[in-house]
Amino acid sequence: MNDNAPPSLRQQGARYPLSRRQPAAAQILDILRDRIVRGDLMPGTRIIEREICAEMNISRTPLREALKLLALDGLVELSQNRGARVLPFTAEEALNLFEVLAGLEGLAAELAVERFSSEALAELYDMHDKMRNCYERKDRDAYFALNTAIHAAIVEAASNPILSSTHAALMLRAKRGRYMAIMDPSRWSDAFEEHEALMRAFADRDTAKAGRIWREHLIHTGETVAEVLRATASH
Repeated sequence: MNDNAPPSLRQQGARYPLSRRQPAAAQILDILRDRIVRGDLMPGTRIIEREICAEMNISRTPLREALKLLALDGLVELSQNRGARVLPFTAEEALNLFEVLAGLEGLAAELAVERFSSEALAELYDMHDKMRNCYERKDRDAYFALNTAIHAAIVEAASNPILSSTHAALMLRAKRGRYMAIMDPSRWSDAFEEHEALMRAFADRDTAKAGRIWREHLIHTGETVAEVLRATASH
């Protein structure tokens, strides 16, 4: 194993061997996507196949399958001569992307007010309570997982297949930005308060308020991501 490899990837190979119960390409895809989202693989970074194969103890075939899927996600670009490279994520792209997501998720929140079953709404409140506990403990990874699940549950509750498929395609690119946003302590605090306000709007079955809160929530996230990207680019 390459001792100069990033620690997180060395640990993936050493401590978390791939399971034989799932296709190797799917597991490699999850590992690499997770590292891109969390910034372990920064924009512009080349993904060197021989190093990844040595670190994960895998052959090039499943790795190349995973890289093709990451390219479809819009997270990497493939070049015949230069291999794979993590695609840049610009401030302008973040603003444009989250502007569209704000419209989609705001509509989803409005539809969900009318279409949430009592059981599904109770599950949402339970996830929110768990997320609150993560926020109080400052456990970002667990918070992010629950946050993602809450956003997905609201879209699912809208019961609109076209909205859901459009949202899913955009989220593959936006997930990296959403994780960047909660790294800002001030934005994390504001974002949590926006989640709290949305739960109150759902409890009141207030369609207009739920849509407004959720649109603003996504717009604010996009603005924070853009600020982080501009600051990073200036260094």
